[in-house]
Amino acid sequence: MAGWTKIQTNQPLTHKLAQVKHIIEGKLPQEPTQNPAAVAVRLIEVDEDSAGQRLDNFLMRHLKGVPKTHVYRIIRSGEVRVNKGRCQADTRVETGDVVRLPPVRISDKVQEKVERPAPAREFPILFEDDHLIALDKPAGVAVHGGSGVSFGVIEQLRQARPQAKFLELVHRLDRETSGILLVAKKRSALTKLQDQFRERETGKTYLALVNGAWPANKKVIDTPLHKYLQADGERRVRVTTADDPDAMRALTLVKVRSHFAPRAMQGLPAMSLLEVTIKTGRTHQIRVHLSSQGHAIAGDDKYGDFDLNKRLPKQGLKRMFLHAWRLQFNHPATQERIELHSQLPVELAGFVA
Repeated sequence: MAGWTKIQTNQPLTHKLAQVKHIIEGKLPQEPTQNPAAVAVRLIEVDEDSAGQRLDNFLMRHLKGVPKTHVYRIIRSGEVRVNKGRCQADTRVETGDVVRLPPVRISDKVQEKVERPAPAREFPILFEDDHLIALDKPAGVAVHGGSGVSFGVIEQLRQARPQAKFLELVHRLDRETSGILLVAKKRSALTKLQDQFRERETGKTYLALVNGAWPANKKVIDTPLHKYLQADGERRVRVTTADDPDAMRALTLVKVRSHFAPRAMQGLPAMSLLEVTIKTGRTHQIRVHLSSQGHAIAGDDKYGDFDLNKRLPKQGLKRMFLHAWRLQFNHPATQERIELHSQLPVELAGFVA
């Protein structure tokens, strides 16, 4: 039996017998239906773009919607084979390897997502060649699905370019941040670009409008950050001290581009437009660092001046004023130094005009 059903003792015997008969004859609840299309064994040959990738990451790409725990389970059990041999999650696949994927069932819910993919969408392109795409991400669009978001830039771009064998995000931007976003078109480009980001060999400069007059002599913020989760599961970051065991070093450089006098008639204080260069890529780094100095980014709904934020939409600013304006990096194939710029979106440029 699937479980126990309590019979009330103060009921007549005939009612008790009826309940027992119902339990005996009753049907067990049906299991959620599974997608039959995903149950066949597959043999996948590793192509050039996947060469050098860890096996677990390779599987995630080819088993969309399958939970990570299940992916690791089928590797450990030996159901996944590389060239007919057993393998580990950290096995590196090479061009020409044949990977055996066992029958894997996915739920109706996951199958529904597969059948109703992200809407195809192209984004404004700042630079593109055979190795990478630099696109101009609008505010309000996540870079990828997850955390309550069904899809993002990368899923939409893949739908718009079904012929593309490989499209992967090189780095991230917050959902409400606009500006330059890199997408790799080859695995070799992805690894080389990510190495540059990791080794701080890129130049990343943002434009941010903050509350108050930023002091000209305040050019460096070198304050550690600490990531934590709120009671509702929402991710947050705060400044901390170097002796915090979870402290992450974060270095931000600030240059004042222009100051704006208070606009008393509109209820707006003095404000400053800053060029902010980050030497480390911590979560919410710019937002938390600027806010910790008493100059929160206009429109920031997590770390901002909430009273000011209420007044901003009436004056034409309906989003956070943070824009990935300039990006410098070495081309992954030619090593040529590339510098890209993304002009302020109309809704931001108009507010500081």
